[in-house]
Parts: sequence; structure tokens; C-alpha cells
Amino acid sequence: MWCLELLLPLLLIINDASCQWNVWLPRDISAMTNSCVVIPCTFMYPSGIRPSRGIHGIWYFGQPYPQLFPPVVFKSRTDVVHESYKGRTKLLGDLHQRNCTLLINNVGTEHSGRYYFRADLGGANIYTYPDFTELKVLDQPNIDVPEEIVSDESLELTCYAPDNCPDMTPEIQWMYTDYLPDPEFSTDLVEESNTAVLSNTLTFIPRPMHNGQLLGCRVYYPNTTLVYERLISLDIKYPPRSVWVNASSEVMEGSSVLLHCEVDSNPPSRIAWMFGDEELLWDTASNISLTLDDVTPEKEGIYTCIGDNGYGAMNTSLYLAVKYPPREPVVNDSLTVVEGTTLALHCSTQGSPAPTITWLKDGQLVGTITADELSVLDIVAITPQGDGQYRCLAENEHGRASSSLNITVEYAPVLLEESKCTVVREGVQCVCMATGNPEPTIEFYLPDLNITINETDGRYNFYTHTDGHTSTGMIKLREKGERVENGGPAVNVHCSISNAYGRESILLELQQEKKYMMAVIVGTIGGVAVIAFIIAAVRYVGHNNKKENGNPRQDVVLENPALYYSAVKKDKQNLRKKVLKTELLGSKFNSILEETTGEDGDYQPVGSMAGLERQELNYAALEFIGARPREGASGRGDDGSNYTEIKAK
Repeated sequence: MWCLELLLPLLLIINDASCQWNVWLPRDISAMTNSCVVIPCTFMYPSGIRPSRGIHGIWYFGQPYPQLFPPVVFKSRTDVVHESYKGRTKLLGDLHQRNCTLLINNVGTEHSGRYYFRADLGGANIYTYPDFTELKVLDQPNIDVPEEIVSDESLELTCYAPDNCPDMTPEIQWMYTDYLPDPEFSTDLVEESNTAVLSNTLTFIPRPMHNGQLLGCRVYYPNTTLVYERLISLDIKYPPRSVWVNASSEVMEGSSVLLHCEVDSNPPSRIAWMFGDEELLWDTASNISLTLDDVTPEKEGIYTCIGDNGYGAMNTSLYLAVKYPPREPVVNDSLTVVEGTTLALHCSTQGSPAPTITWLKDGQLVGTITADELSVLDIVAITPQGDGQYRCLAENEHGRASSSLNITVEYAPVLLEESKCTVVREGVQCVCMATGNPEPTIEFYLPDLNITINETDGRYNFYTHTDGHTSTGMIKLREKGERVENGGPAVNVHCSISNAYGRESILLELQQEKKYMMAVIVGTIGGVAVIAFIIAAVRYVGHNNKKENGNPRQDVVLENPALYYSAVKKDKQNLRKKVLKTELLGSKFNSILEETTGEDGDYQPVGSMAGLERQELNYAALEFIGARPREGASGRGDDGSNYTEIKAK
């Protein structure tokens, strides 16, 4: 307040020279509620006016014109004032010294407004000055906060308290500063327009973590109960400091997935989900979610969330893996190649995780198992055995798929071991078998006759048959031929096999001739032995009958025909067992003959007992020369069997 005392006399001297109606007072002034305020005031009037009855003054509130009946704040002639100012106002200045300074005690917010001064010099020399002072009564201190607080940039916050009450000097404190990094405080007194303002400045470097936190300024007057506080929330601008997204995930093909992104920034960022260069979704918010339905393998890849709020940008990415079973493998087309060709069979597929690829040929594993999306099966110098179906099988934990191709190997004809000539009942049979692709053509050539046989005529039964890549040709020569002097075969047959890749001719050997002759000999001997055995058995039965009669010269009379028949039948059963045993030997000989001729029924062993297998031997017919039946010696036994008595003479 000491400055006011120095300035007022100076202003009076300056204004006195103008000698016009004029007033000087602060445009704005402030005070805390329940405190006081001094409104400094100096007025001027024309120098030619001589106050006749002294100088008086009036302070009005709100309006300068008396006819509008504004509230009277102070009046020097009387104590009549507005009720809201009773006992509150006092003129501190000396009107005769042209000092109209006003003191208002215990101000309240209702006292905020414009104040006008009116000079009364007597008579018609009454003048209301149009200039005014705007009083602001504060219930809390002012804090000067910058329009923008940016993170990591030095910040100054200033708290103001008016100091326009001569009997009360305020003090300022900052509250809630313990969490601030290295705060600094400075106090200053600012005088402007003849008013005084006390200030306290807080300086620190804000961080993103301080955004939204409270700071407070407290103004109090010592030795009073007057305390004023104001709280502010820090609005700190900072670029995105974190972008949170889902962790990289794995999903099955056809399912749905939710990608969530949260960005910590102030102000909120423009958040966008990107897939490559494609923007899928954006919004200005603190978080955003992207939903992907019916996920396909094409949606597998890197998804990036970008946050940008003008103060900076930040992004975070995740990898979305789409799992699916192997796709149908792509393989070579079916091939037809020539024997000796080198091949590379390719099999490519897709799957997640990467499938294992296996090559199978006709169901059997070939090559190696690979864990990749491409497998190459190398076949070096392919052989006829390489002909067949090749299958590529792709598998992973989610399924399997396969594709096949056929490789056809073409090769020159090859003669098979079964090619030969053998002796059969009708003559000589020659068989020629060969394999090749295309199927070989078979011809027979008889060099002795200079004849090529490739069709049936009267002398040769020519027959051909094809089964796959195997061709069979057969002829039958009606003459068995003769053996030459050196022991070689009289049969001279050449087999010629041919296709597009080659021709071959070979002499067919006569095989298994010795075995055939041996079989004929053994079969004949066996037949004779069986017949001799039957004759001996019959004679043995007849000899036993003679012994039972006791007299070979007497007539054979069967006293008990049924008993005799039973004994004979028993002997027949023993005989039949021996015959069957002989038949087994005959059957074995027959098998040997079948192997020799290659046909059933070409030869039958001599003396075969096959006929006896189909007939049951019930009786033995015995004929004795010179014997004749006795009258009445024939009849029927007790068991119903017929019999005849036989007597030897």
C-alpha cells in the first residue's frame, strides 16, 4: 500500500494542469471474501470552480446516474447507505486533497461489480465520473494454468492472492506436491493499476503418470481464520506411451477371433487396426476391438494396432496363426516313360502346422518322410518294377489329404522262365511267356520247316493270351519227333517276342522228358503189381475154403451159408484195405504223370484201381473145373442172403 501514497500526489500534480472533470481509479481490483479492499481514487475538477460549501463525494454501486437510484456505497454528507454496505465502508482519502480512496470491509461475493464516484462541489457543480472500478470478490485463489501442459516439458503454475487490504497480508502454500519430481517454489508481489497481487509459482516437469492428479493452492491470512483453497486436476498431454494388444494366438480355420487394442495417451488417440497396408477398423477412443469371423488361412499374418494423437504415434503388432488340415496335394500328372528314365515327382501342399509328406507306391513306403510343404521323389533309371501308382500323403495334427498319379514304364520284352516245350499225349506242347510294355507279340518259328506260326492251322494248335503286361503263346505239335544221334531233342522250336522297344528270339528246350518216361514205366509196373496182388488174394480165399471142407475131392457143402458168407465178407474187407493201399500208390504215380505232361488225363497208369473205388466188392466168383452143383444145394440163408453150395470133384 505504500506505493499508493507516493503515486497519488504525483497524479494530482499532473491532472491539475488539465483542469477538467476527471477521475483516476483502477479498472479492476480483487479481494478475498470476508477480507477488505481499498479502492484507490483521485479526482479532478476545473480550476475555475471554487467550492462554496466544501467538497463532498458519493460512491455508487452498479450505476453512475442518481436518477436510476443505484445503491449508495458511501456518502460524505450523511451516513445513509445501502443496507449491504452499512458499517462496511470508509473514506480513506481527503476530498479536499482530491483523494477519494474508499475502504470496504468484510466484502462478500454480492459486492462484486462496478463502483462509480460522484463529486459534489456545491450548487450546480456536481459531477458523476463515467469511469469505474470493477471489484471481483473471490472465494478461492486464482491459479494460472497454461492452456496446454505437455509431458516432459517444464511447467509453471502460479497461484494468485489479492493484497489490497492494508491490515491483512496473505500467504500462499501449494498442496499435494509430494509426488512431483523436484518441485520448485518462488514468491512474488505484482503491482498493477495501483493494485497489488501476491503470487507463488510452482515449477516442475510433468510426466504422463501425473495426468489427472490433483494440485492445490492455499491462501490464508495470519492471525485470522480466513483460509482459501483451490484444487486443480492436471491435464497433461502426452503421446501414446503404451499400446496393448492380445498376445499372438492360434485359431482354427473357420472360427472367430477378437483382436483387442488399448492405447494409453492424452488426448485419446486415433486407433487403427492394420493388416499389411489395409486399414480394417479405426476409432478415436482409448480402446478398440476387431472381430474376425470365419477365419481363413488368407487371414493369417501380422496385425498392427496404431495409436496417434498428434503428440506422437505408437504401434504394436501380433501374429495370428490359422491352423488347418493339409490341402489336397498337387502332384505330377500321370506319366508314361521308357525304362531307364530318371524322374522327379513333385508333391506340394499347404497346411498349418506344416504337414509331413510321405510317398507311397502301391501302399508301400518309398523315399523319405519330409516335414515341409514340398517333397520331391527322385527315381533314377526307372525299371519295370517302378511301374504302378504313386501316392503323396500329407498329414498334420488336424487331418490328412492325398493325391495319386500313375507311372507306366514301357520296356522291351523279357522272356519268362516258364517258356518251354514238354511232351504230352497228343505230341509236344510248347509254351512261350514274355512280359513287356507294350504287351509283346509272340510268334513261333520252326527252322527245320521254315515256318512261322502266328495263327492256327490244321497241324498246329496256336493259342495266345494277354494278362496285363504278360503275353502267353502256346502251340501243340502233333508229332513227338525223334531223338538225334547226339541225344539232343528232335523238337526244334524258336519263340520270337517283340514290341516297339525290341525283339528277341530263343530256342525252346524240351524239358522233363526223362521224368515222363519214368512215370510211364513206374505206372505200368505198379498196375501189374496190383493185378497180381488181386489174383493172389483170390487164390488165398479159395485155399482156405478147401481146408475147411477137409476133403478137396468131395463136394463143397456149406452147412451154415450165413456164417460162411460172413467169413468171406470179412476176408473181403481185409482184401479191400490192401487194394486201397495200392490205389494210393497208383494215385501218386498219376500225380507224377500230371507234373510231366502238364495236363490231366493225358496218361493213365496201367492196372489202375480207380474202377474199384467206384464199386463195392461183394462176392468172389470161383469156378472149379469139373464141379457141378448138388441138387437142392442152392437156397437162401437165415439172414436173407442167397447162396449156392459148391462141391469139388
